[in-house]
This record gives sequence, C-alpha cells and structure tokens, in this order.
Amino acid sequence: MKIFNAKEIYDADKITLKRQSINADALMERAAIQIFNWLHNYLKDSKSPIYIFCGVGNNGGDGLVVARHLIQHGYKVAVYIINFSERRSKEFLTNLNRLEKLNVYITNMDEFSSFPQLEEKAIILDAIFGIGLERDVAPWILNVFREINKSNSFVISVDIPSGVYMNHKVPEVDEAIKCNHLLSFQVPKLIFFLPNTGVFLNSWELLDIGLDQEFLYNAPSTFQYVAKENALALYRPREKYSHKGTYGHSLIIGGSYGKIGAVILASKGCLHSGSGLATAFVPKCGYIPLQTAVPELMVLTDGNDLEIDNINFDFTPSVIGIGVGMGTSDNTVKAFSQFLKNNTIPLVIDADGLNILSRNPELLLLLPPQTVLTPHPKELERILGRWKNDFDKLEKVKQFSEKYDCVVVIKGAHTITIYKDNGYVNSTGNPGMATGGSGDVLTGIISGLIAQGYTALDAAVLGVFLHGRAGDMAVEQCGMSAMLATDITTHIGKAYLELLS
Repeated sequence: MKIFNAKEIYDADKITLKRQSINADALMERAAIQIFNWLHNYLKDSKSPIYIFCGVGNNGGDGLVVARHLIQHGYKVAVYIINFSERRSKEFLTNLNRLEKLNVYITNMDEFSSFPQLEEKAIILDAIFGIGLERDVAPWILNVFREINKSNSFVISVDIPSGVYMNHKVPEVDEAIKCNHLLSFQVPKLIFFLPNTGVFLNSWELLDIGLDQEFLYNAPSTFQYVAKENALALYRPREKYSHKGTYGHSLIIGGSYGKIGAVILASKGCLHSGSGLATAFVPKCGYIPLQTAVPELMVLTDGNDLEIDNINFDFTPSVIGIGVGMGTSDNTVKAFSQFLKNNTIPLVIDADGLNILSRNPELLLLLPPQTVLTPHPKELERILGRWKNDFDKLEKVKQFSEKYDCVVVIKGAHTITIYKDNGYVNSTGNPGMATGGSGDVLTGIISGLIAQGYTALDAAVLGVFLHGRAGDMAVEQCGMSAMLATDITTHIGKAYLELLS
C-alpha cells in the first residue's frame, strides 16, 4: 500500500475532481459522510456530547459537514471555530452557511477566548489543521491543544492530528493534539509510523472517499506500507523437484564468550526461514552449545577459545550473516577487517559488526553491493551521527544507502527498510519484541531468505514482515512482558502458514 506525501494527496484530489466531474465541495461532503458513518456506527444510542473543533480551512470544512449530519441525526453537538486566520477556504464558508441555517449555536474562538467547560464522557472531534499545515502554530492555539489533551474526553482526529506536520517539523510533546483514534482518508501517511510523530495517535483507520483508483495505482510513491498482500507478493514458493542445495547455504559468523546465544538465535531464525543448509562460525567456546541447541546446524570454530580472531572457512556460502554477539576486541576488529577485504559474498551485518563499521568507517567501502545492515536506533546513530528528527534521519539513511549501495533496516516499532530513495514501512510487530535477541533472530531470517535466492531488498522487507508476524503470534501465547526471542523463532513457521492462508 502506498504512503503518499502532501503533494501526492493533493494531486489525487485534483485528478479525482477532474475525472469524476465533481467539485471540491462534493468531495468534502463525501469525505465527511464517511466520518459521520463511522461515528454513527459506533455511537448509536450514545448520549455522549460531541464537541467539534474546526479550523477555517478544508479540514475545518470537513468538521462542519460532520456536525451537520450529526445534528440532523439527533446527536448533541457543540461547534467551536478556531479562528487562526482571516482567510477562509471556499468550501469552509459554504458549509458554515449550511450549518448556520440549522440554527446551530457556533462559538468562534480567538486568542482572548476561554476554553469551554466540557461535559463528562464527551467526545472531541479534532478538525483544526490538516495535512497542509506548514507554519508555526500560534501560542493561543497551542493552549487549545493542551486543554484538549488534558481533558478526559475521547479524542478523534480528522485525517491528521492537529499540530503535526507532514514532512519537516516535529512538534514538542504538548504542541499537537494527542488523539485516541485517527480517521484518515484513503492512504496512510508517513507520520503514522515515525517515533517522533506516531506518539500523537494511539490507533488509526483509513476511510475510502473514492479517490481515483487509476491514479492511486499508477502514481509513484517513495514509501510503501507493507501489509500481508505486499509480503505475499514477494514470497517464492518451493518447487516439487528441489533439494536442500536448492535453497542455499547460510553462514552465520559471530559469538564470543558469554554471547553464544546470539548465534543460536540467528541460526534458528535462518533455518526456520527456509535456508537449505546453515553453518555457524564461532570461537571454540560456542561449539558444544551450538551443537546441542541446534542439531540441524553445522559448526566451524575459530582457533581462539573466547573470541573470533581469524575468519577462515573452506566452502562458498550463499550468504553470510555476521556480527551477532561477536564483540569488538582488537583481534576481532582485525579479523573482521581482513574478512571484508577478501569477501565478495552477500552480507547481512548486525550488532557488533555495525559497531565495528561505525568506528572504522573506511570499511564501509569494502561492503559488497546491496549489503543488508540491520541497526537498532543507537547503532544507527553511531554510523550516521545524530539527526534533528525522524524526517532528517530518513534523509540521512537514504543518502547513506545511495553512497554505499546498501539496504538499511531501521529497527523499531514500525521497522522501515530503506534502499536508496525508497522506504518500506512494516505493518507487523509489537512491544513484546523489545527483548534481547529479537534482532539476532531477524538477522538469521534475512540471511536465510537471501540464501534461497531472494534479492537483498526483498529478503529484508519480507524478513521484517515475517519476524514481526511471528512476534505477533508469539505474544498471543506469552504476553508482551514474558515473550522471549526464542518464542519468535518457534512461530516463524506459523507466520509462513498464515501468510499463505
């Protein structure tokens, strides 16, 4: 599913008006009726008062239309207009006139107005600012936001929480409305998924307002929201006349004294994702644990008992996942550096492999094309340096990906995979996955997919989806607080089954 920016959404509106021979007022009516239908479906027989806060642009116009329909269906509605500008959109004025004909009392608010006293169990509909917000919000309007946020009302925002910007500025924690639920139009927005802006909405839902389907299908978009149907399109079914060699041989390199568990988790993720064969390369202290914990795995050892100081193997793997639990001692750094100088095999790099790269950035030039990097936020910061906000972070990652021709998996609540100018936002996963070893499992899954012949980008996107879905299925059994990374590995197969169901 495409994620549109503000310009792409405006273009979709314009094309829809032209191809469907309707005006902007008709499209506004269509959008607002969808909001009303949603509210009416959930509020039937409810006596809760509804307070609608409208701006003076088209987002406010949506709020006025919703108010009209609610009033006509017998709901108790109060309308407040936030006069942030002398300019009014044409559609806003049209719908204000329609509402006034119903003899509805409308309160105009400015910087000298007091915030209204809200009844208990009230519902607030936020229709103040939409996706076109670019200027700073006046202090008195920020006070309106704060009053709404500290009320005990259930807050529903229209299209975007007021005060949140689409693509450049991040509001402070009290400079935008925090909605309990967001009703957005047609396509998701990137701000739903970024840590800095996602905190302003607890949940979201898309309403189909009939935008032109041909435009939506053909319009280019740099970001995609990866849902089940998108992941399924990447899946490559197994052939009847195949064997273990058909699906590649993965090599997982990592581990050090006290951190062999990371390799066990990565190896399990690799095998459960479908790698035909898998070998682990570890220091000697990892030999017995790995042979015991993962009998399907082959194990090679470094000459060192405690850490890797010489990476040497006598076969040609299909992919190498490297870095999990590896440590960053001087000997390991030297071995990793020498390995990169000689290696031409596709790589997935995680954990200490990333930390070594951040301290020795010249090694980035040795990475094979489309190497997959899987950093958590701190590892990413060590590689990129600090960023101003999430929008700046994404731009820096895009530039980094372009410069080094690598795929970057930005791990988080909504993991985002970046390759050059394109981003893929994952739809699966939950807070229970914030547990040690979860990232090691992901490294193994992506490695196993590359071994089977998936491109690096497809392996990363599909791997992140399967990893998150396995976590979602595991949390149903374990709960968020008790879930372990091992639980994720045991549900990878179920995630595949659900994908194909």
